Amino acid sequence: MKNILVIGGAGYIGSHMCKHLATNGYQPVVLDNLICGHREAVKWGPFIEGSMADKYLLEKIFSKYEIKGVMHFAAFCYVGESITEPGKYYRNNVAAPISLLEVMVKKNISNFIFSSSCATYGEPLEIPITEKHPQNPISPYGRSKLMMEQILNDFFNAYGIKYISLRYFNAAGADPDGELGEDHMPETHLIPLVFQTAMGLIKEIKIFGDDYPTKDGTCIRDYIHIDDLAQAHLIALERLLDGQSRGIYNLGNGAGYSVKEVIDMARNITGKCVPYRIVDKRVGDPAVLIGSSQKAVEELGWRPHFPDLHTIIETAWKWHKSHPKGYE
Repeated sequence: MKNILVIGGAGYIGSHMCKHLATNGYQPVVLDNLICGHREAVKWGPFIEGSMADKYLLEKIFSKYEIKGVMHFAAFCYVGESITEPGKYYRNNVAAPISLLEVMVKKNISNFIFSSSCATYGEPLEIPITEKHPQNPISPYGRSKLMMEQILNDFFNAYGIKYISLRYFNAAGADPDGELGEDHMPETHLIPLVFQTAMGLIKEIKIFGDDYPTKDGTCIRDYIHIDDLAQAHLIALERLLDGQSRGIYNLGNGAGYSVKEVIDMARNITGKCVPYRIVDKRVGDPAVLIGSSQKAVEELGWRPHFPDLHTIIETAWKWHKSHPKGYE
């Protein structure tokens, strides 16, 4: 078994990644501090509770397991919180991964998959967004992701750390088998909030503005199924293991859906009422965010298997119906 260290493997994306690794002949070794993750989501391979900032713990893990590669899913990711608490974001999203990279250098481990974000681009100058789009992040969260991409390039040049950075748009959906799903606290993602409304757990959905220059006035976003996201990470890992030195790729569907379209689709699938209320726009919310994944398709051979909104919402609803209170 090839051991892969999955930092943040108890979280939404990390747990789905672990299932993909396990079903493809790898053993995920999960390191998670459980600040945002769920112990119940760790179902494949050993689990270690702790932080990637703990160099002593990392050295113990690398000594105990023959780690072939590291996958990093442990960033804080709330844009608004990053603006009010930038120190928290730079400590966790930049300083802590540097400690991880330094131990990797010491232990001669050179394969690193980085979970990046379209937030590194900032306000879109053109749609769809390609990897050549200027990077002008408008939040500490986006800047922390860009900083890490630059740091990874420096570690590649100085120490030979091979890496692939995957910039993705809106991760959504759930494990098609119903074993894993999306459970954040607090929840800020649209689709889980729609389900909470449908189940009567919250009163209504807030739509932040309905006078954008879009077909129905609400923001349009590019949603990528969590299973397709995990598959892309697996392909990227295997490219590194096969000798690729580095790369940067967008991950999205190349198509967008508005907030109202998501709500309407959820109503059709759940058969339930989803009330909403229009509130003021949020600062920095672009009208349209759609990414081009053409480079990932051409260079990695990646193809989304669940590109349609119906499947994304249907798989998510399957999990939320059986887990109305998340992993509790």
